[in-house]
Amino acid sequence: MDEKLGAMITGMGMAVPEKVLTNFDLEKMVDTSDEWIRTRTGMVERRIADENTATSDLCTEAAEKALKDAGMSAKDLDVIIIATVTPDTLFPSTACYVQRNLGATNAAAFDISAACSGFLYGLTVGDSFIRGGMYKNILVIGSETLSKITDWTDRSTCVLFGDGAGAAILQPSDGKSGIMKTHISSDGRLTDLLIIPGGGSRIPPSHESLDQRLHYIKMEGQEVFKYAVKAMGDAAVKVLKEGGVSSKDLTLMIPHQANDRIIQATARRIKLPMEQVYVNIQKYGNTSAASIPIAMTEAIEEGKLKKGDYCLMVSFGGGFTTGAVLLKY
Repeated sequence: MDEKLGAMITGMGMAVPEKVLTNFDLEKMVDTSDEWIRTRTGMVERRIADENTATSDLCTEAAEKALKDAGMSAKDLDVIIIATVTPDTLFPSTACYVQRNLGATNAAAFDISAACSGFLYGLTVGDSFIRGGMYKNILVIGSETLSKITDWTDRSTCVLFGDGAGAAILQPSDGKSGIMKTHISSDGRLTDLLIIPGGGSRIPPSHESLDQRLHYIKMEGQEVFKYAVKAMGDAAVKVLKEGGVSSKDLTLMIPHQANDRIIQATARRIKLPMEQVYVNIQKYGNTSAASIPIAMTEAIEEGKLKKGDYCLMVSFGGGFTTGAVLLKY
Protein backbone atom coordinates (compact mmCIF):
# COMPACT_ATOMS: atom_id res chain seq x y z
CA MET A 1 0.00 0.00 0.00
CA ASP A 2 1.21 3.50 -0.81
CA GLU A 3 2.06 5.07 2.55
CA LYS A 4 0.76 8.40 1.29
CA LEU A 5 -2.75 7.01 0.96
CA GLY A 6 -4.96 6.59 4.00
CA ALA A 7 -8.70 6.13 4.01
CA MET A 8 -10.50 5.98 0.69
CA ILE A 9 -14.03 7.12 -0.09
CA THR A 10 -16.06 4.13 -1.26
CA GLY A 11 -19.56 5.61 -1.27
CA MET A 12 -21.27 9.00 -1.46
CA GLY A 13 -24.83 10.22 -1.03
CA MET A 14 -26.74 13.48 -0.63
CA ALA A 15 -30.16 14.74 0.37
CA VAL A 16 -31.83 18.13 -0.01
CA PRO A 17 -35.36 19.26 0.88
CA GLU A 18 -37.95 19.61 -1.88
CA LYS A 19 -38.86 23.24 -1.20
CA VAL A 20 -36.97 25.76 -3.36
CA LEU A 21 -36.56 29.36 -2.21
CA THR A 22 -35.50 31.65 -5.06
CA ASN A 23 -33.99 35.11 -5.08
CA PHE A 24 -37.33 36.40 -6.34
CA ASP A 25 -39.03 34.86 -3.31
CA LEU A 26 -36.57 36.70 -1.08
CA GLU A 27 -37.35 39.99 -2.84
CA LYS A 28 -40.85 39.69 -1.36
CA MET A 29 -39.51 39.03 2.14
CA VAL A 30 -36.73 41.60 2.64
CA ASP A 31 -35.27 44.63 0.90
CA THR A 32 -33.03 42.88 -1.63
CA SER A 33 -32.96 41.98 -5.32
CA ASP A 34 -32.11 39.04 -7.52
CA GLU A 35 -29.36 41.07 -9.18
CA TRP A 36 -27.79 42.07 -5.85
CA ILE A 37 -27.72 38.47 -4.59
CA ARG A 38 -26.40 37.02 -7.86
CA THR A 39 -23.59 39.55 -8.33
CA ARG A 40 -22.35 39.38 -4.74
CA THR A 41 -22.77 35.70 -3.97
CA GLY A 42 -23.52 33.70 -7.13
CA MET A 43 -26.66 32.29 -5.49
CA VAL A 44 -29.96 31.89 -7.35
CA GLU A 45 -31.93 29.49 -5.17
CA ARG A 46 -31.59 27.33 -2.09
CA ARG A 47 -33.45 24.39 -0.49
CA ILE A 48 -35.45 24.86 2.70
CA ALA A 49 -36.56 22.11 5.09
CA ASP A 50 -40.15 22.04 6.28
CA GLU A 51 -41.09 22.30 9.95
CA ASN A 52 -41.18 18.52 10.36
CA THR A 53 -37.71 17.87 8.90
CA ALA A 54 -34.72 17.87 11.23
CA THR A 55 -31.01 17.56 10.49
CA SER A 56 -31.04 13.84 11.34
CA ASP A 57 -33.71 13.22 8.69
CA LEU A 58 -31.52 14.64 5.93
CA CYS A 59 -28.51 12.81 7.37
CA THR A 60 -30.34 9.50 7.31
CA GLU A 61 -31.39 9.86 3.67
CA ALA A 62 -27.87 10.82 2.57
CA ALA A 63 -26.35 8.00 4.64
CA GLU A 64 -28.63 5.36 3.16
CA LYS A 65 -27.59 6.43 -0.34
CA ALA A 66 -23.89 6.38 0.61
CA LEU A 67 -24.18 2.91 2.14
CA LYS A 68 -25.92 1.63 -0.98
CA ASP A 69 -23.23 3.22 -3.16
CA ALA A 70 -20.54 1.47 -1.10
CA GLY A 71 -22.42 -1.85 -1.10
CA MET A 72 -22.49 -1.91 2.68
CA SER A 73 -24.97 -2.57 5.46
CA ALA A 74 -25.45 -0.13 8.32
CA LYS A 75 -24.43 -2.94 10.69
CA ASP A 76 -20.98 -2.92 9.05
CA LEU A 77 -20.31 0.59 10.34
CA ASP A 78 -17.77 1.06 13.12
CA VAL A 79 -18.17 4.82 13.59
CA ILE A 80 -20.65 7.54 12.62
CA ILE A 81 -19.31 11.11 12.60
CA ILE A 82 -21.70 13.98 11.92
CA ALA A 83 -20.54 17.53 11.34
CA THR A 84 -23.29 20.04 12.07
CA VAL A 85 -24.07 23.31 13.83
CA THR A 86 -27.81 22.57 13.67
CA PRO A 87 -28.15 19.40 15.75
CA ASP A 88 -31.58 17.94 16.45
CA THR A 89 -30.94 18.49 20.16
CA LEU A 90 -28.00 19.71 22.28
CA PHE A 91 -27.81 16.11 23.42
CA PRO A 92 -28.04 13.30 22.52
CA SER A 93 -25.87 13.86 19.46
CA THR A 94 -27.49 13.92 16.03
CA ALA A 95 -25.20 10.99 15.19
CA CYS A 96 -26.99 8.87 17.78
CA TYR A 97 -30.36 9.64 16.17
CA VAL A 98 -28.94 8.67 12.78
CA GLN A 99 -27.47 5.50 14.27
CA ARG A 100 -30.95 4.59 15.51
CA ASN A 101 -32.56 5.43 12.17
CA LEU A 102 -30.06 3.34 10.21
CA GLY A 103 -29.96 0.42 12.65
CA ALA A 104 -26.17 0.79 12.89
CA THR A 105 -26.05 -1.17 16.14
CA ASN A 106 -22.30 -1.85 16.05
CA ALA A 107 -21.13 1.76 15.63
CA ALA A 108 -19.90 4.46 17.95
CA ALA A 109 -21.56 7.78 17.12
CA PHE A 110 -20.70 11.40 17.82
CA ASP A 111 -21.01 14.95 16.44
CA ILE A 112 -18.33 17.52 15.74
CA SER A 113 -18.82 21.29 15.52
CA ALA A 114 -16.56 23.14 13.09
CA ALA A 115 -19.22 25.08 11.16
CA CYS A 116 -18.64 25.08 7.40
CA SER A 117 -15.32 23.21 7.76
CA GLY A 118 -17.06 20.40 9.62
CA PHE A 119 -17.09 17.79 6.85
CA LEU A 120 -13.36 18.18 6.26
CA TYR A 121 -12.73 17.96 10.00
CA GLY A 122 -14.80 14.77 9.95
CA LEU A 123 -12.79 13.31 7.06
CA THR A 124 -9.59 14.14 8.97
CA VAL A 125 -10.82 12.35 12.10
CA GLY A 126 -12.05 9.36 10.11
CA ASP A 127 -8.81 9.14 8.14
CA SER A 128 -6.85 9.20 11.41
CA PHE A 129 -8.97 6.37 12.85
CA ILE A 130 -8.28 4.22 9.81
CA ARG A 131 -4.58 5.07 9.58
CA GLY A 132 -4.24 4.17 13.26
CA GLY A 133 -5.87 0.79 12.71
CA MET A 134 -8.75 1.47 15.11
CA TYR A 135 -11.66 1.19 12.68
CA LYS A 136 -12.33 0.11 9.10
CA ASN A 137 -15.81 1.34 8.17
CA ILE A 138 -16.65 4.96 8.93
CA LEU A 139 -19.61 7.13 7.93
CA VAL A 140 -18.91 10.87 7.78
CA ILE A 141 -21.83 13.25 7.21
CA GLY A 142 -22.02 17.00 6.85
CA SER A 143 -25.57 18.21 7.34
CA GLU A 144 -27.41 21.40 8.20
CA THR A 145 -30.89 22.84 8.49
CA LEU A 146 -29.66 26.42 8.59
CA SER A 147 -33.12 27.74 7.77
CA LYS A 148 -34.02 26.92 11.38
CA ILE A 149 -31.41 29.37 12.71
CA THR A 150 -31.65 32.06 10.03
CA ASP A 151 -33.13 35.45 10.87
CA TRP A 152 -35.52 35.94 7.96
CA THR A 153 -35.74 39.67 8.74
CA ASP A 154 -31.97 40.18 8.33
CA ARG A 155 -31.33 40.85 4.65
CA SER A 156 -27.55 40.53 5.07
CA THR A 157 -27.74 36.86 6.11
CA CYS A 158 -31.10 35.40 5.09
CA VAL A 159 -30.19 35.37 1.39
CA LEU A 160 -27.16 33.14 1.99
CA PHE A 161 -28.16 29.89 3.61
CA GLY A 162 -29.83 26.63 2.63
CA ASP A 163 -30.40 23.12 3.96
CA GLY A 164 -28.99 19.75 2.94
CA ALA A 165 -26.80 16.76 3.77
CA GLY A 166 -23.91 14.91 2.18
CA ALA A 167 -22.44 11.60 3.33
CA ALA A 168 -19.25 9.65 2.65
CA ILE A 169 -18.17 6.12 3.52
CA LEU A 170 -14.50 5.79 4.48
CA GLN A 171 -12.64 2.48 4.31
CA PRO A 172 -8.94 1.52 4.24
CA SER A 173 -7.20 2.46 1.01
CA ASP A 174 -6.70 -0.13 -1.71
CA GLY A 175 -3.28 1.38 -2.38
CA LYS A 176 -4.44 3.06 -5.58
CA SER A 177 -6.67 5.78 -4.16
CA GLY A 178 -7.30 7.51 -0.89
CA ILE A 179 -6.81 10.59 1.26
CA MET A 180 -3.25 11.81 0.74
CA LYS A 181 -3.10 14.79 3.07
CA THR A 182 -5.40 16.69 5.41
CA HIS A 183 -5.09 20.07 7.08
CA ILE A 184 -7.29 21.60 9.76
CA SER A 185 -6.74 24.81 11.70
CA SER A 186 -8.62 27.46 13.62
CA ASP A 187 -8.26 31.03 14.89
CA GLY A 188 -10.30 31.58 18.03
CA ARG A 189 -9.55 35.31 17.98
CA LEU A 190 -12.22 35.62 15.28
CA THR A 191 -15.06 33.88 17.11
CA ASP A 192 -17.38 36.89 17.09
CA LEU A 193 -17.36 37.39 13.31
CA LEU A 194 -19.77 34.52 12.65
CA ILE A 195 -21.79 33.33 15.60
CA ILE A 196 -25.09 32.39 17.19
CA PRO A 197 -24.73 34.21 20.52
CA GLY A 198 -27.66 32.63 22.37
CA GLY A 199 -28.65 29.12 23.37
CA GLY A 200 -25.50 27.92 25.14
CA SER A 201 -24.15 28.33 28.65
CA ARG A 202 -22.94 31.89 27.96
CA ILE A 203 -26.40 33.20 27.06
CA PRO A 204 -28.95 30.51 27.91
CA PRO A 205 -32.45 30.75 26.45
CA SER A 206 -34.60 33.42 28.08
CA HIS A 207 -37.35 35.84 27.14
CA GLU A 208 -34.70 38.53 26.84
CA SER A 209 -32.43 36.53 24.54
CA LEU A 210 -35.38 35.61 22.36
CA ASP A 211 -36.55 39.23 22.15
CA GLN A 212 -33.03 40.26 21.12
CA ARG A 213 -33.00 37.57 18.40
CA LEU A 214 -29.76 36.13 19.79
CA HIS A 215 -30.60 32.59 18.66
CA TYR A 216 -30.04 33.40 14.98
CA ILE A 217 -26.90 33.63 12.85
CA LYS A 218 -24.99 36.92 13.23
CA MET A 219 -22.25 37.75 10.75
CA GLU A 220 -19.78 40.54 10.06
CA GLY A 221 -19.90 40.04 6.31
CA GLN A 222 -16.96 42.12 5.10
CA GLU A 223 -14.58 40.80 7.76
CA VAL A 224 -15.67 37.23 7.08
CA PHE A 225 -15.03 37.73 3.36
CA LYS A 226 -11.52 39.07 3.93
CA TYR A 227 -10.56 36.25 6.26
CA ALA A 228 -12.11 33.57 4.07
CA VAL A 229 -10.20 34.58 0.96
CA LYS A 230 -6.85 34.37 2.76
CA ALA A 231 -7.66 31.30 4.85
CA MET A 232 -8.94 29.18 1.96
CA GLY A 233 -6.02 30.16 -0.25
CA ASP A 234 -3.46 29.43 2.48
CA ALA A 235 -5.02 26.04 3.26
CA ALA A 236 -5.13 25.05 -0.41
CA VAL A 237 -1.47 25.96 -0.94
CA LYS A 238 -0.39 24.17 2.26
CA VAL A 239 -2.11 20.85 1.61
CA LEU A 240 -0.94 20.72 -2.01
CA LYS A 241 2.65 21.37 -0.98
CA GLU A 242 2.57 18.85 1.86
CA GLY A 243 0.90 16.28 -0.40
CA GLY A 244 3.53 16.75 -3.10
CA VAL A 245 0.93 17.58 -5.74
CA SER A 246 0.95 20.56 -8.09
CA SER A 247 -2.23 22.36 -9.05
CA LYS A 248 -1.39 21.23 -12.59
CA ASP A 249 -1.99 17.67 -11.43
CA LEU A 250 -5.45 18.46 -10.05
CA THR A 251 -8.52 17.33 -11.91
CA LEU A 252 -10.94 19.17 -9.67
CA MET A 253 -11.19 21.53 -6.71
CA ILE A 254 -14.34 21.27 -4.63
CA PRO A 255 -14.51 24.35 -2.40
CA HIS A 256 -16.99 25.24 0.31
CA GLN A 257 -19.89 26.92 -1.47
CA ALA A 258 -20.12 30.16 0.52
CA ASN A 259 -19.55 32.88 -2.04
CA ASP A 260 -18.64 32.79 -5.72
CA ARG A 261 -16.04 35.53 -5.32
CA ILE A 262 -14.27 33.63 -2.53
CA ILE A 263 -14.25 30.50 -4.71
CA GLN A 264 -12.74 32.41 -7.64
CA ALA A 265 -10.09 34.00 -5.42
CA THR A 266 -9.05 30.57 -4.10
CA ALA A 267 -8.76 29.20 -7.64
CA ARG A 268 -6.60 32.16 -8.66
CA ARG A 269 -4.36 31.63 -5.63
CA ILE A 270 -3.40 28.13 -6.81
CA LYS A 271 -3.56 29.07 -10.51
CA LEU A 272 -6.40 26.67 -11.27
CA PRO A 273 -8.82 27.45 -14.15
CA MET A 274 -12.45 27.82 -13.08
CA GLU A 275 -13.31 25.00 -15.50
CA GLN A 276 -11.65 22.71 -12.94
CA VAL A 277 -13.58 24.09 -9.97
CA TYR A 278 -16.92 22.52 -9.06
CA VAL A 279 -19.55 25.14 -8.27
CA ASN A 280 -23.19 24.49 -7.39
CA ILE A 281 -23.77 27.51 -5.15
CA GLN A 282 -26.40 28.74 -7.61
CA LYS A 283 -28.64 25.78 -6.71
CA TYR A 284 -28.18 25.36 -2.98
CA GLY A 285 -26.65 28.50 -1.48
CA ASN A 286 -24.42 28.02 1.55
CA THR A 287 -25.27 24.71 3.25
CA SER A 288 -22.30 24.94 5.66
CA ALA A 289 -20.90 21.50 6.51
CA ALA A 290 -23.07 19.90 3.82
CA SER A 291 -21.77 21.95 0.90
CA ILE A 292 -18.62 19.99 0.03
CA PRO A 293 -20.11 16.47 0.26
CA ILE A 294 -23.16 17.57 -1.74
CA ALA A 295 -20.88 19.06 -4.40
CA MET A 296 -18.66 15.98 -4.43
CA THR A 297 -21.63 13.65 -4.84
CA GLU A 298 -22.85 15.67 -7.81
CA ALA A 299 -19.37 15.90 -9.34
CA ILE A 300 -19.05 12.11 -9.26
CA GLU A 301 -22.55 11.60 -10.68
CA GLU A 302 -21.77 14.05 -13.50
CA GLY A 303 -18.51 12.29 -14.35
CA LYS A 304 -16.35 15.27 -13.40
CA LEU A 305 -14.50 13.26 -10.78
CA LYS A 306 -13.32 9.78 -11.74
CA LYS A 307 -11.17 7.05 -10.21
CA GLY A 308 -7.53 8.08 -10.07
CA ASP A 309 -8.24 11.82 -10.28
CA TYR A 310 -6.62 14.22 -7.84
CA CYS A 311 -9.19 16.31 -5.98
CA LEU A 312 -8.69 19.19 -3.55
CA MET A 313 -11.42 20.07 -1.04
CA VAL A 314 -11.06 23.30 0.93
CA SER A 315 -13.26 25.23 3.35
CA PHE A 316 -13.52 27.94 5.99
CA GLY A 317 -16.11 28.34 8.72
CA GLY A 318 -17.12 30.10 11.90
CA GLY A 319 -14.65 29.71 14.72
CA PHE A 320 -12.79 30.59 12.58
CA THR A 321 -12.02 27.13 11.23
CA THR A 322 -10.23 26.08 8.05
CA GLY A 323 -9.92 22.70 6.43
CA ALA A 324 -8.35 21.16 3.34
CA VAL A 325 -8.18 17.57 2.09
CA LEU A 326 -6.12 16.28 -0.83
CA LEU A 327 -7.63 13.12 -2.27
CA LYS A 328 -6.75 10.67 -4.99
CA TYR A 329 -10.24 9.49 -5.78
